[in-house]
This record gives sequence, structure tokens and C-alpha cells, in this order.
Amino acid sequence: MITRRTAAKTLAATPFAAAALLHLDANPGSIALAQEGPVRIGSKNFTEQLILGEMYALLLENAGIANETALNLGGTLVAHEALLAGEIDLYPEYTGTGLTAILEIPIESVAMGTPVAGAATPADAAVSIDQQVFDIVSEEYMERFDLVWLDESAFNNTQALAVKRAFAEERGIATISELAEIAGELVIVAPSDFVERPDGLQGLQDFYGMEFGEVLSVEPGIRYQALEQDQAQVVLAFGTDGQVSGLDLVLLEDDLGLWPPYHVAPVVRNDTLTANPGIADALNPVAPLLTDEAMSAMNWQVDGPDALEPNEVARMFLEEQGLLGG
Repeated sequence: MITRRTAAKTLAATPFAAAALLHLDANPGSIALAQEGPVRIGSKNFTEQLILGEMYALLLENAGIANETALNLGGTLVAHEALLAGEIDLYPEYTGTGLTAILEIPIESVAMGTPVAGAATPADAAVSIDQQVFDIVSEEYMERFDLVWLDESAFNNTQALAVKRAFAEERGIATISELAEIAGELVIVAPSDFVERPDGLQGLQDFYGMEFGEVLSVEPGIRYQALEQDQAQVVLAFGTDGQVSGLDLVLLEDDLGLWPPYHVAPVVRNDTLTANPGIADALNPVAPLLTDEAMSAMNWQVDGPDALEPNEVARMFLEEQGLLGG
């Protein structure tokens, strides 16, 4: 069910997101000049993004950089377009999403290396796929949009397909290829942009020949409710979703390699960064501390039985890591 808290957050975000899209319609292909005033922090519309947005705000405030938040804007394209339009100055984005959904570069076109999630690549080793993707999005975003990627997180919030453990054991399914054989019998629940994204339904069709019986499109925050209530048998999950461990779900192996790495980083307007050079120094130190385990635990603190607010969870983490008050 949709809670009053979820509905309130969605309604609060709608006017801002609509304004960003109207601005773009009135000025097709243009990139607006940065507005004067506080640094404006946006986010997409799911728990992890809300936590990260609050975290960025706290870190900038701690560094003496005035800021305001406009979180819960919507999906990837809404947040990206709001950034281009100058409605916000930065938001957390994922390297794989930037590569495939924004730049429309297929992962198979990237030379494959050895993934080393969250670790620096030694000079004498092959460049990891993680580093290759980060380098591509950093360069292309600057060239195409005049946007800067700051340091990427250690965690890799890759997309995944998840099912209940009982379902996986009953049907003998451990990989996406195995799921594809029975997908026509199943309902998948996913965020509303899943159908359009090249790393979403189209990617599953292209890589796995997968055709689901039905796609149930919902707000990201209620995906797992549909699975729990048996309205769907499969959910489009993310690797750091707290519900994966909290609900004892099984992440199916992406055995054909559809999905690229999805490390998160603040994407900032270059003119904003020039006007506020302390942004990078304030935000970069948290990147290596955001591990898979840490992010998943924070997500579950919000989405699980504790039901804490994203701002509270973000503050507790930063205080534990000694990043506030210094």
C-alpha cells in the first residue's frame, strides 16, 4: 500500500519536476545559466537517493556552503533535465545509468576489464570495467553537458532481478537466463521508467530474449510491496536495496552481463563548481566510505521496521564516520 508519507513526498516533488520540464520545453536544447543563491541539491525518487541527497546537504552545510534541497524529483530523465535547466545544481547519479540511459552507450561497446568494485586500479593491472565506465561518463558529460562527476562511491548499486527465496527454490532458478524460460508466465514489478530504458525491459529482451507476461509499473518505493502481496513474482531490484536482505530475497545472476557497474557520484554543474570550489572537498571524502554493506544498511533503516527519516539516517552515518563538526 502507498503510505501517507510516501504520497506526501511524491506530491511535494511534483510541482518542481514539472517546472523543470516546462523550462526545457520552452528552451529546447539549451543549458540554462546557474542561478544565484544557495547550492540546490536534487535527487531521484527512491530511498537511497533521498539519503544521499540529505548527506550532500549536511556535508555542504558543515563546510559552510549554503544549500537547499529539492529531493524526490522523479526518475533519471527528470533529474538530469532539471540539472541541465539550472533548476538544481547537483544530484547523485549512477555511472551505469549515465552511460546507458543518458549517453546511450551500450555496455557491450566498452572494452571489458576485470571489475574491481570500490577499489583503485593498480598501474600494472588492466583497467577495470568500473574505471572505464567512470572515465567515459566523466569525459562525455563534460563535453556534452558541461557537467562534472565528482568521486564515485565504493558501492555498486547494480540493477538486478529478485524473487522470493521460496519461488527460486521451487522453480530451480538462480540466473536470469533460467528465469527467461518461464518469464511469459510471470509479472514483473518495476519503476515506471523501466520500459523505456535501454538497460531496462529492452535490455532484457535484447540480451535474454525475455518477454514477461505483464509489467507492473509503480513508484520505486512500493515495488517490494507488490512482491510481498503476490501481485508480482519478480521485482527489478538494486544491489543495495535494504529489502533484499530484509525480506530474504534472491538476486538472480546476470549471467549474460546486461548491466554495467552502477557506482554513485555527485554530478555538478561546472559553473556551480567554479563558483563554489569547496563542493568537491566537502563531498569527495564520503565516497570510499559508502560500501555496499553501509548503503544497504542505511536503506533498510528507512524502508524497514525502524522507518527512520532519510535525514536522520544520513546524519547518523556522517557523525559515525567523523565527517560532521570538523
